[in-house]
Amino acid sequence: MSMLAAYACHPELSRGRRYEEPPPAGRNAFQRDRDRIVHCNAFRLLEYKTQVFINHEGDLFRTRLTHSLEVAQIARTLARNLGLHEDLVEAIALAHDLGHTPFGHAGQDALHDCMRELAPGAGGFEHNLQSLRIVDALEERYAAFNGLNLCFETREGILKHCSAAHARTLGDVGERFLTRTRPSLEAQITNLADEIAYNNHDIDDGLRSGLISIDQLLNLELFASHHARVVQACPGIDPRRLVPEITRAMINTLIIDLTETTLANIRDHAPASADDVRAAPVLAAFSPTIRQQANDLKRFLMENLYRHYRVMRMTYKAQTIVRDLFTAFFQDPRLLASKHRRDDPNEQARAIADYIAGMTDRHAIREHDQVFRMGSGFSA
Repeated sequence: MSMLAAYACHPELSRGRRYEEPPPAGRNAFQRDRDRIVHCNAFRLLEYKTQVFINHEGDLFRTRLTHSLEVAQIARTLARNLGLHEDLVEAIALAHDLGHTPFGHAGQDALHDCMRELAPGAGGFEHNLQSLRIVDALEERYAAFNGLNLCFETREGILKHCSAAHARTLGDVGERFLTRTRPSLEAQITNLADEIAYNNHDIDDGLRSGLISIDQLLNLELFASHHARVVQACPGIDPRRLVPEITRAMINTLIIDLTETTLANIRDHAPASADDVRAAPVLAAFSPTIRQQANDLKRFLMENLYRHYRVMRMTYKAQTIVRDLFTAFFQDPRLLASKHRRDDPNEQARAIADYIAGMTDRHAIREHDQVFRMGSGFSA
């Protein structure tokens, strides 16, 4: 690992874990967090959870697992450039999507709507909070505690956004949403690494699917400028190599710009510790020009890919599955195994949300068939 900057998170200065444990031997505390995340059940399930396209639509489309690995790679590059702790950013990156429902954001939206309609006192559903809930409580791997008992710094990075109402229930990790302070620089750059990864790789998947075209993307300055450079440097390039060359060049540009802008902000504010970072304005940022170009790209993907009629059809089916399952289980908890049943209605709604959110796409489809389709037989 490169030399850590003074403003980085240092494992020996960690704010600690929720349950006290002896320090790890042969690795630092953030390595232990990373390893616990990689070995947990929720991480393995990401292989069969939707990014944009359902897993069975094509072998080469991204899943939540491959997306998380790509975020971790970008985040580690940024951490090394900035003198930050690479193991910590990797842990945050690998855990940031653990709470995603089946079918991506479509499943999350349906689950949130069901919670608000049928159990308004239960607090709704948000995948980012669910990621923290998984590492804090839902994983069952250790004899001494529930969850993974991660360091404060890793949990801080996982929780990217939070309402004041929820923050009040989360103790130290929710405090910054009440005091309006910032998270560590490791958390800040991992959040932006997530944006770099999904914007650029959704272009790749969108083009692979045929739902968007290069001609459309040429209206975007960020894409068009890199397209021109690749074509000029590699005349007659095979179309199969063109898009990967463009996307990797775009990712490189975004990483360099983010590094340079963040270093300039660090020089301006001169943080001498991780707590100084938390007290400062947001330090990790793109330059205004690149920020605008990245926003244009996000807007294009929203209008032309995520709202494409074929994606919307999948969204409709996915939301129907999630809505049907939640409604049936909430109205008649006897349809659930006993471990998912609760006496209090709000606790019952949360237990159902935990159960559904933990499903893969194919598990949710199979469960819906077993509950609603006579043709699937009478087996449980």
